[in-house]
Amino acid sequence: MQTRGAIVRQAPGKYEVVDLEVDDPRENEVQVQMVASGLCHSDDHVATGDIPVGVYPFAGGHEGAGIVTKAGVNTKGLKEGDHVVFSFLPACGHCRWCASGMQNLCDLGAGLLAGSRWGDPTDYRLKLADGGQPVGQMCGISTFLQTTTVSADSAVKVPDDIPLDKACLVGCGVGTGWGSAVNSAQVQPGHTVIVMGIGGIGINAVQGAAHAGASNVIAVDPVAFKREKAQELGATHAVENMDEATELAKQFTNGQGADSAIVTVGVTKPEHVAQAFGAIRKAGTCVVTGLGDISEVGLPIAISELTLFQKRLQGAMFGASNPNWDILRQLQLYREGVLKLDELVTKTYSLDEIGQGYQDMHDGKNIRGVIIY
Repeated sequence: MQTRGAIVRQAPGKYEVVDLEVDDPRENEVQVQMVASGLCHSDDHVATGDIPVGVYPFAGGHEGAGIVTKAGVNTKGLKEGDHVVFSFLPACGHCRWCASGMQNLCDLGAGLLAGSRWGDPTDYRLKLADGGQPVGQMCGISTFLQTTTVSADSAVKVPDDIPLDKACLVGCGVGTGWGSAVNSAQVQPGHTVIVMGIGGIGINAVQGAAHAGASNVIAVDPVAFKREKAQELGATHAVENMDEATELAKQFTNGQGADSAIVTVGVTKPEHVAQAFGAIRKAGTCVVTGLGDISEVGLPIAISELTLFQKRLQGAMFGASNPNWDILRQLQLYREGVLKLDELVTKTYSLDEIGQGYQDMHDGKNIRGVIIY
């Protein structure tokens, strides 16, 4: 069937909305009419070339929710009419990682940026309406489409009464940030936590740290609007830079430093990690969640500090979440008023306004912009 979606034809490039053809679902696949999609920084990284992909043109979007309109066979119980939230990380359910409770590291994730179906670089579900050229799908889902065809491994059925324009956020930003604090940093009651960079990920790391019982949650961002938002959603303090945050953390801990520092900067650079690493106490944890140029190598940290102070440097993929459980758990917390979703959406856009949405992100105007279909 025909649909419309936002693609990049090359990198560096900009998203443009074009006519596309999307295939019907095959075995283990569903077709979904999109309701909403978050504008995550990772899709901008694809446009800038910081994250190279396997094929161009490439349709972006990986944080979305919609309604199943068609279902193939063997779709894990998904059927027409079901409301679903996409997990940008597929979960097969039977590889080593899924079987041991680490769905975020499922082996299917190796194909996230290939653009084709898992395991077959020649198999696509999307092509340009004009000429039939294959189009890659971001994380195999491409939520910047009015209608998309995806693997059932990437879709989680959610209750019909949850508003999908808010539920879409748990498919990436909420789980990544919240899990970075709760799972990866292992925040405990009484802890002092620094969250570096308050965007769509960092704001949820703030929520996660507060939810886990941290006594001090220090949000760091040069943009005043973001600091204010952080304090509305759980930060006890908000400062402009890491020097201020590090000094505050020492004041709260008798000079020891923060129990954990979570790096959620939109374009993460080695010096950001070094600043966070230097802000934590002995046996503290520095969680690196943000991405930048993925070809960049090297961190300016002292090996002696890592060894002798027994510090932990921890990567976080989707906040170490198990999407088939954590997406539903977070939506239940939303229902109970514990986890804030409505407050995360700064502004909504139409699909044709995607360029303005990303400009607003770069200008520091949004915590999270959301496309409404």
